[in-house]
Parts: sequence; structure tokens; C-alpha cells
Amino acid sequence: MIWQTFKWAIRLVLFGIIFGGMWGCTMLGLNYASLETDNKPIPRPDITLPFDAEATRATLEAELYGPWPGNLPVSASAPKMIDANYLDGRGTLEEITLTIGAGDGARSFPVVIAIPNTASERPVPLLISQTFSDNCSVFPNDPVTEFGGAICDGTNMTGATGFIATNIFGTYIAYAPIERYFDAGLAYASFPGWSFVPDSNDAAQLVMADLSPGPAPTSTLMAWAFGFHAAAGVFGEDSRINAGAIAAIGHSRYGKSALIASGWSDRIAAAVAHQSGFGGGSSSRSTTGETLKRMANSYPHWVRPGLGEELENGLDLTLDQHFLLALSAPKPIFLGNGRRDVWSDPNSSFVLAQGADPVYEATGSDGLPDGAGMRDFDPAADISYWLRVGGHSVVSEDIDAFTRFMNAHFDTESRSETGLQSAQ
Repeated sequence: MIWQTFKWAIRLVLFGIIFGGMWGCTMLGLNYASLETDNKPIPRPDITLPFDAEATRATLEAELYGPWPGNLPVSASAPKMIDANYLDGRGTLEEITLTIGAGDGARSFPVVIAIPNTASERPVPLLISQTFSDNCSVFPNDPVTEFGGAICDGTNMTGATGFIATNIFGTYIAYAPIERYFDAGLAYASFPGWSFVPDSNDAAQLVMADLSPGPAPTSTLMAWAFGFHAAAGVFGEDSRINAGAIAAIGHSRYGKSALIASGWSDRIAAAVAHQSGFGGGSSSRSTTGETLKRMANSYPHWVRPGLGEELENGLDLTLDQHFLLALSAPKPIFLGNGRRDVWSDPNSSFVLAQGADPVYEATGSDGLPDGAGMRDFDPAADISYWLRVGGHSVVSEDIDAFTRFMNAHFDTESRSETGLQSAQ
């Protein structure tokens, strides 16, 4: 009875997330972004070279995200085999229990990982994903463990919840196409970001205050970014995983945390940030779409305490988000966008990619291709900008773009031995 109540609570959380997105459905798909960028704020201030990454992190922590919780201890259980002949023998499906923090405030949650058999021949790149949905919905046909400790028996994305989610936010907003990742020679690990720190203001503040010896106060975006870092540290010790080819991948709010993870963590070699929007790859000074002010007031736990009120009172942040993008240089970053996703402001994201480009060029990287426009996707570019038709969602062509980007930067044959420096 208790577990049934808990499962319904999870479904209500998912339902709330979906309907929260529907509240802004005009921004999420009923309008159409132009390809014009002249009306977007010019990235300011200009980035001066040599780029001061340490000072940039300090400013972004103080003004936007709160401190990086780098002193949190991380531990993990021994891997548990879920299926030694996963996908008709193409690989294995395993899981660990990841623990972040110490004492009574520590957070423990399952992380599932699918590893292709090619990893027995050479270490493979790894995508670590933070998801909106629980493990049961990401791996609906497998007896993985969901948050709370129960063994999954089918997906929780059923009924109205599943119908709304997949029809508005795409087939892959929950379900992970592991076959396609295996086809691309990639391992894939996954956990819901909210299993580490909840995605609601009151609960998030309580959890973050109890994390020991973590810095308080910080933000869920910064905490979720540390979750990528923690998982990468564990999986990077596995001889089947190329520790220098671990990418953080996320959609929407978890796209924001993927970019932060890339900028702060030396364990993350690339970021796949799909439709990250404000607080991620879009301009904090843009007045179209969701806007940073609206985001900070709607989701105050995503950013450092008090930011929403200060923005209402006219605060102008010192740095725009091209500084966040520049923190990844020369690591490759994928900036995914949709023409109908005006909520995330894809136009300003492209302008900021241009603003970060000089830092990439200064490292010897090509950065954003010369003369590229918003529709010129180059998966091999170190700032790889992707724009498709459609709205705020994860669809089949996005998966193709993700895998093309990863294959362009982390060839399993030529880069498995060279580690992070080859990715940089």
C-alpha cells in the first residue's frame, strides 16, 4: 500500500511537470522563430583574451548559480547486473547506487548504465543523461530500480501522462533509444535529476541545506551539474568506459546543468545541451521567450537565492551566457534548438555562440564554423549549433544529431586511448 502511494506520487510529479510546460504552450510550440538575430542583445561585455576562467566561474557563482559543491563526498555501490544479454546480446544493462554527501543528509539514488559489447575491445564514449522521468520510463522493459528502491514493472508513462508527454514533448522525452546509441558505439547512463535534488522550491531548499559538507545556499542547477560530475567520476573508473570521452546530456533544465557541468568539471569532456534556454545557452538580457526574470521567479530553486526579486528590481548581471559557453573551451558543446521553441529563444543562443567563439579560436579550436548560420549544423564543430523544425521536445532527428556530434568528436577507434586532452 505504501509503495502504491509512492508510485502515484511520482506520477503526480511527472504530471505536474508536464502541465507546467503546457502552461507556456504558446511559447513551447505555437509560434515560429525567425532566423533573424539583429534584434537580439549583443553579447556584453566582450570577452577579453586571455580568457580568465577562474574569475568567470566566481562571478557566475556569485550572481547567478550559487557555489559549485565540489567538496561533497561521492561514493557508489558495486555494479548490479540487470541483464547480461541486453538487447539480444548486444551489451549489458547494469546499475549502481550513487551517494552524494555524508551523514543523514546524504542523497542516494540508482543510476542505470547500458554498455555495448564493443567496450570489451576498446573503451567507449559515454553519454550521462539527466532525465525528467523515472528509470522505469527510460527503461520500460527492464527490471531496473527506481528512486525509492522498488523494482520497476513497466513504465510509469501511461494513460494521460504518457499521452501528453510523448505528443507534446516527443517520443524520447522519457524513453531512451539504447539501440541507436549502441549503433553509434556509445554507452548510455541515466538518472532523474530530481532523484538527487528535487525539482520543487521547498523540497529542494531542504535537501540542499542538509547536504554535508556542501555549500549553502546554492541552486539546483549547480547541484544537478555536480550530479553529472559525480557520476562521471564513478563511471570513469570502469575500464570499459573512455574516461576522456564522457559527455553530459540534458534537455531543457537539464541542458542548463549539462553546460554548467562542462564548464566546471574536469571529468566532463563535452556537453549536449538540448534547448537549454535561459540560465543555459540563451541570453540573460533577451526580452523574448521565457526570459531569465520569469524563469527565476517561476523556479527560484534553479538559481541562487534572491535572484528573481533582484531582477524584478532592475539587476543587470555582469556577464551574459557567452561566458558560460566559453568556460567549456576547447571542449565540444552541442547547442540544440527548435524553430517553434521560441520559449528557449534559439536566436539569442546563436548570438551567444558567436560571442564565445573567440575563446575557442584562442585555444586552437575551430569553434563555430566561419560564416555559419542558424541552419548550418556541423557535428564536427566544437560549438555545434543544431536547429530543427518543431518545438520543445526530444524527437528522432535529435537523437541522430546527438550521435553524429559524439561520433565526430569521440571516434572509438582513434580516440579511446588519448583521453580528455584529445577532446580538448
